[in-house]
Amino acid sequence: MTEAFPSDTPRLDASHAAPVESPDSPSFDSYFRDPEFAPLQALAWALTRRAELLEALRGLFHGPAAMVQLRLWCFMELACQPQARLSREDIHQLFHAVWPDALETVLKRLRDLNLLSWDASALDYQLTALAQQVHSLLTPLTAPPPTDDAEDDLAPLLAQVAGAQQLGLVNANQLRHLHASLARLHDEFAEAIASGSEARLRAAQPRFDRALQLVDRAGQALTALIRAEHEDPRLEREARAIGQEQARLLAMASQFTRALQQADRQRVTLGSTGLTTSDVRSWLQAHPALYELLGDALSVPVRPVFVSQHDLIDVTEGEFERDRPDPERSVGLPPPSEAAAGQLDTLSLPGELSALIDLLGNWSQHLAELPPQTDPTDEAAPPPGSRPLHEAILGGRFAQAAYRLQLMPLLGDAQAQTLKGTTGDLARAPWQWQLTPRHVSTTDEAVALISEGLISPRPVEDTASDA
Repeated sequence: MTEAFPSDTPRLDASHAAPVESPDSPSFDSYFRDPEFAPLQALAWALTRRAELLEALRGLFHGPAAMVQLRLWCFMELACQPQARLSREDIHQLFHAVWPDALETVLKRLRDLNLLSWDASALDYQLTALAQQVHSLLTPLTAPPPTDDAEDDLAPLLAQVAGAQQLGLVNANQLRHLHASLARLHDEFAEAIASGSEARLRAAQPRFDRALQLVDRAGQALTALIRAEHEDPRLEREARAIGQEQARLLAMASQFTRALQQADRQRVTLGSTGLTTSDVRSWLQAHPALYELLGDALSVPVRPVFVSQHDLIDVTEGEFERDRPDPERSVGLPPPSEAAAGQLDTLSLPGELSALIDLLGNWSQHLAELPPQTDPTDEAAPPPGSRPLHEAILGGRFAQAAYRLQLMPLLGDAQAQTLKGTTGDLARAPWQWQLTPRHVSTTDEAVALISEGLISPRPVEDTASDA
């Protein structure tokens, strides 16, 4: 008769929550559910090995935006100087336009980050090996921003991969970045072709042509990279993936041409003026205020109505066939009449609930007639007036007995006591129940075994607090 609820319900445990971002975080591994997961990842392991380089970059970019810009400018200027060593006079002459306090702050930060070393014997400065690594990472910042988006995406990556291939220093991460950039460009151009919009195709065509030129110029290096024998299997997989992505991008040229030809076929020439719909669209797109074209031509907003022929026929037939009121007939309200007798069906609770409340009420009356307990120190004895659980549960079909057993948790429930109706009446009854981990046999025809339990009066203080 008892229902077993699953104990493996997922719960939110605060002890397994991810640590919040904090300057006092113990380690990189503490941000993972499994601390042993990060060292097994190739990229995470490589970043862990470059902790000194990451600390130098963090120190360069930490602080206000203006100070970061000044710090980067001074560092890049020092890295571009042809001298291997710079004296204090050389540095002051190089940064003569910078306030002395700001310059000293920048130099101190560079020394703390081990990017600039001071030789006390020779009284000069020298860039460290770490500074050269940081400079190679920040070199793209000194190049002017490209005007073409495709060049911005592909040109640096293609140049990096082609140069690394010539020097034999290419790695899998460079190829993965190039592969991702080619895939993004392919998806972007594919969406432009699928849209069928001439404006979108015209806007994407220069970028597509530029991307093809860049891929074609770097094709020799990519081909040599694919055909080379690599000791690392990841390099071979990424190289072949880049070759496939390059072939997909080149095959899209014919699709681009067909899409533009289709847009040209859909272009309409307006009369003998030589203007086309594309010209009108371009002029409308460049117009600063389209609403001024109407001027005072319209005094009310335009409300276009689109109706098909079938809809017109249906509306016309409906107008001819519908019943029209007689104009000679009175249009007043009809005479009053009494409403017919009816029956209102409402949802009611099962009768077992009311029967259980009546049974507990009868028990309460018998409880008031019992004599007081003679031995209040005997805690093992049940309270006077207690009844076995099966007296309130058994009777009728199995479904009825099961329903009455499900009503037992309402006895003494604090939340249910605030309800109105029979459910609240049952919760406010001065009784409580308890079960034992044993079963007893019954003589009932529908229930063979039932959990052993006891229904006993609630203490007086609990009943007073409910009231």
